[in-house]
Amino acid sequence: MRSPRAPNQRTSGSTSGAPLPQPLLRPPGRGAQAQGLPGGARAATDLAQTREWCRRRQRPEAAECRHRPAPRHPSIHMFIPQVFGLVCNLLPHRSTSISRRREGRRGRPENRPDTTLRLAPVPSQERGHVTWPAEAAELGGSCSAMGPRPQFWLVFLLHLLPQAAPRSFVVDRERGVFLLDGVPFRYVSGSLHYSRVPSQLWSDRLHKMRMSGLNAVQVYVPWNYHEPQPGVYNFQGNRDLVAFLKAASKEDLLVILRPGPYICAEWEMGGLPSWLLRKPDIVLRTSDPDFLAAVDSWFHVLLPMVHPWLYHNGGNIISVQVENEYGSYFACDFRYMRHLAGLFRALLGDEIFLFTTDGPQGLSCGTLQGLYSTVDFGPADNMTEIFAMQRKYEPSGPLVNSEYYTGWLDYWGGNHSTGDVKSVTSALQGMLELGANVNMYMFHGGTNFGYWNGADWKEVYLPVTTSYDYDAPLSEAGDPTPKLLAIQSVISKFQELPLGPLPPPSPKMKFGPVTLKLDGDLLNFLNALCPDGPIHTHLPLTFEAVNQDYGFLLYRTWLPQNLTKPTRLWVQNNGVHDRAYVMLDRVFQGTLARDEEDALFLTGQAGSTLDVLLENMGRVSFGANVSDFKGLIQPLVLGKGILTDWLLFPLNIDAAMDSETRVFETQECDLKSPSGPAFYSATFQLPGPAWDTFLYLPGWTKGQVWINGFNLGRYWTKQGPQQSLYVPGPLLLPTGTPNVIKLLELEHVPPRTQIWFLDRPLLNATVH
Repeated sequence: MRSPRAPNQRTSGSTSGAPLPQPLLRPPGRGAQAQGLPGGARAATDLAQTREWCRRRQRPEAAECRHRPAPRHPSIHMFIPQVFGLVCNLLPHRSTSISRRREGRRGRPENRPDTTLRLAPVPSQERGHVTWPAEAAELGGSCSAMGPRPQFWLVFLLHLLPQAAPRSFVVDRERGVFLLDGVPFRYVSGSLHYSRVPSQLWSDRLHKMRMSGLNAVQVYVPWNYHEPQPGVYNFQGNRDLVAFLKAASKEDLLVILRPGPYICAEWEMGGLPSWLLRKPDIVLRTSDPDFLAAVDSWFHVLLPMVHPWLYHNGGNIISVQVENEYGSYFACDFRYMRHLAGLFRALLGDEIFLFTTDGPQGLSCGTLQGLYSTVDFGPADNMTEIFAMQRKYEPSGPLVNSEYYTGWLDYWGGNHSTGDVKSVTSALQGMLELGANVNMYMFHGGTNFGYWNGADWKEVYLPVTTSYDYDAPLSEAGDPTPKLLAIQSVISKFQELPLGPLPPPSPKMKFGPVTLKLDGDLLNFLNALCPDGPIHTHLPLTFEAVNQDYGFLLYRTWLPQNLTKPTRLWVQNNGVHDRAYVMLDRVFQGTLARDEEDALFLTGQAGSTLDVLLENMGRVSFGANVSDFKGLIQPLVLGKGILTDWLLFPLNIDAAMDSETRVFETQECDLKSPSGPAFYSATFQLPGPAWDTFLYLPGWTKGQVWINGFNLGRYWTKQGPQQSLYVPGPLLLPTGTPNVIKLLELEHVPPRTQIWFLDRPLLNATVH
């Protein structure tokens, strides 16, 4: 997601220059794309656009007539007036059709299906920016009702019109700009990750981005989000990539696609599937044959899926990134990068614009001939120096900052990151004055629902919080911030903003408290949470070795002898990945954690049951992101002896939350107040409409939350900085219907097991 250094280590610098022209107007044929149609329905839309031009051609005061760009293709533009004239003579003045006119003479039987060709509306100025070549304004005559004309002329012209303005997105190296359909173009883009936003809210977030002045959205495709098991693919619901592309198309947003295979993004394992680690010796992000085989298989599914959505095919994807900040990785394997470049070309074709992104220190290993080299940096960096480094690899062509950092991420135990609005807008204006193309990372951060957060490795393991607010222009809940308004003001100096107001913040609700009841100790539910039974092994195995990708794995053994004196329990070589919750005969003893040298001291009888619940808190996504195996990586040591003879229980808690078998209601449990991992639940009804809200858990320690079966994510109230969890309204059931909330508390509960729902987030309350 970003270069190795934090974004606030240097002083910003900029150079002045003339702003690049910003032609936002679209040629004929964009109508289908604006409706989410990659090309198949373009003919009907072109009919409507042509008729609308004919109707408006005598009204020069129309906004479209005041902003006509130069002809896109001089070699064919001389024929466009004749084509338009012929079509005007062939088409009716109003939105009638041949079949509709015939109906007036003979009617239609009631049981006969309606086969009328219905023409789509012309995109409005602020949405579609439709305009026509200047020569068309000189045409005489008017569009009259269709007379008896041979229909094959209409078919011929409908096929001719799209060919008159072929779609393209290319580099003009002489002028140092991008060309969109032959016209100089500069994108001002923002990053949004569909995997961090419920699909019901995609359109809302994209519309706010468009109204902020952006003309493109940059998006990652997380491999592990779509291929949870080898050869098993999921593109439904919140994972429906094509639906997201359609939603962006409806907002007339172009798309910059970043399919990886590695994406970083502070996402679990940087988007790589954890099942790759079932081959322990695999070398990720290299030309290792096992890795390349998995990559090839994945891209042979993904890339053909997005191929119809490439811009020159009628879609809205103008560019595709190959890998991600590869120069920051230790391998520097050019054979691997050449393999990816060849694969992308083979599956996407030669017309699509392919590029790489790297921090200034990673350009030497992250770039490749044939892929356009771009850079990333934040507002405190010296843009003049970094763009000069880009020029070493791209002596001509447009300047591009593919990740301009509007904020920063949060780690558990750190402080909530906030950035100075003035520095963000000042550097943004400096880049736009240089004529650079800019993508703001992030424009809307969203949420690491479930177990999807990643982690950084910076001498120590740093897991990322559930909130991915990022101090972005659109908040985690999708609300405009003062930073957004300031950015919008800068953009308005360089290009027209869409007509209409920026939507206000969405309504929020506040209510509570809600009291939770104890369902029982986690150990009471092992049969339901591990229906296939435990795995017997001499020494502990990793998550990956038992095909447990995320969540929790319980290790069970027995004390080999009496412990009359406190005896040290520990793991050598930092072998706990990532946090262990230790119970002896069901009594919670404490925790062992990664990068901590603490040990526990146990007393007990021979044969006492020792349970160790391991939590995967997110695989490393950036830094020394070599294979990050989870679980007990090294044997557990009691005193001076290694513990053996283990039972391993891979826990599928999410399946139990989704099931209708009422797992937690049918168990006979000892309901004494436990310490250590236990389940709590409650039902509640909303006080009004299902608006967004924020779950607050005062006094609770650490755990996981599910609402109506949806895994909301991790909480760690004791550690901070995040104290509340964002609850999107679409996850809640309407008034009159009970909502169900379940918690897995891993350590200690407050005296009153209550929770609250707030109308604002609490993101900055770290307990040091």
